[in-house]
Amino acid sequence: MNKQVLAIDLGASSGRAMIGRFDGEHIRLEEIHRFSNDPVTLGDTMYWDFLRLFREIEQSIALSKAHGRIDSLGIDTWGVDFGLLDKKGRLLENPVHYRDGRTQGMLREAFSLVPKESLYAVTGNQFMEINTAFQLMSVQKNRPELLEHADKLLMMPDLFAYFLTGEKATEQSIASTTQLYDQAGKCWAYALAEKLGICGSLFTNIVPAGSRIGPLTHSVMSELDVPAADVIAVCGHDTQSAMAAVPAAEKDFAFLSCGTWSLLGTELDEPLTDGDAFARDLTNEVGYGGKTSFLKNIIGLWLIQETRRQWKREGRDVSFGEIGQMARGAEPFRCFIDPDAPAFVPAGDIPARIRRYCSETSQPVPENDSQVLRCIYESLALKYRSALEDLEACTGKRYGCIYMIGGGIRDGLLCQLTADACGRTVKAAPVEATAFGSVAVQLIAGGELADLKEARELIAASEPVTDYTPACSEQWEKAYEDYKKIIGGKKC
Repeated sequence: MNKQVLAIDLGASSGRAMIGRFDGEHIRLEEIHRFSNDPVTLGDTMYWDFLRLFREIEQSIALSKAHGRIDSLGIDTWGVDFGLLDKKGRLLENPVHYRDGRTQGMLREAFSLVPKESLYAVTGNQFMEINTAFQLMSVQKNRPELLEHADKLLMMPDLFAYFLTGEKATEQSIASTTQLYDQAGKCWAYALAEKLGICGSLFTNIVPAGSRIGPLTHSVMSELDVPAADVIAVCGHDTQSAMAAVPAAEKDFAFLSCGTWSLLGTELDEPLTDGDAFARDLTNEVGYGGKTSFLKNIIGLWLIQETRRQWKREGRDVSFGEIGQMARGAEPFRCFIDPDAPAFVPAGDIPARIRRYCSETSQPVPENDSQVLRCIYESLALKYRSALEDLEACTGKRYGCIYMIGGGIRDGLLCQLTADACGRTVKAAPVEATAFGSVAVQLIAGGELADLKEARELIAASEPVTDYTPACSEQWEKAYEDYKKIIGGKKC
């Protein structure tokens, strides 16, 4: 048995195309194309460069030809963002980036229309102004003429799939990131959308992960000179694609998907939208097979990435390897930040904002770059512990280890500090979790694998796992108490 599929994974800062090969015993990945994902600011609006990204996807398909015929392909992306199509299926404008400032104040307006408790009870989503519902409210308020011309809305992975196949559909996992998905009904929350002033006719049919969207159009095949291949709706949200690749054998496990964003959670049979989950601001998303990913969204390596970009703007090119070494050499437990504080969400001078945060919270202000980095690393690890405590409080379960997946596990310091802060063994693998998850779903859709359990067993057999054992518990306990006081004081 030799099957080949193509996994195209678009992250918030880069994209990659991976050939997935299945020989009946192992899944092997080979990267065939990698590219940056750079937003473009035009006037006062930050956009995704959709046309360039689509061209990179076409290039990925064309390059796959040199590796033999592919049986199918799947695309996953970040959540919440979308494109609008007119009645003729034309894209009305480049999709707007979730870090654009257009949603400022929209949460407050939404809560004036629908009580936040009611909003959470239906959607089960953590409240973030970047969510699709609040983006659409902003469009309705500030650019109503755009919605007058709009016929359909497609989330990012579905938008790419549409221009490859001509078929419009919304994959279930990406729909569940919108704050417009009814967790109980497993459908669009039409009544809620109406209360928020959002037209329900914009939505397309929701299909489960593993559905066949359609074949490549003749025009795409002709342009790229490639044979026919099916586009499969893999878990369109990259978090859920990665979730499918968690190499856990046990039913109850904790995972930490670490990239530009960090997502710490677990897998449940049903959504959890009770008062405790609401109070702790946890989110429910739909994973493969209709499972619920119950998790906390946390700003992740964005803080490191944007710090590095700031240094580049200042004329200093610091590699990621050097960043790890600098952080290791700095004094521990000197100062902390809340990674999710609003000040750290926009692009810009993160080191200056960290210094300002520390000054405002009466902490020692970082005096050099190494101290800035140590502050970021330790604050992320302590934030993970806080999220893990929320998770265990809501589920009533204790998770003996954390499965850490995604590009962030290349950073051994972050893995070790996570184990230390949480007091749990961290099992790190796979790095390319989203690609493995996409390949797995395509293989299940094609009948090569029976189910997700078999897929996870194969991934565990295909990728070595690195264990990080926790240490320095007393120091971390004190650091965590200090962290909670600082974060709590800042919120007040």
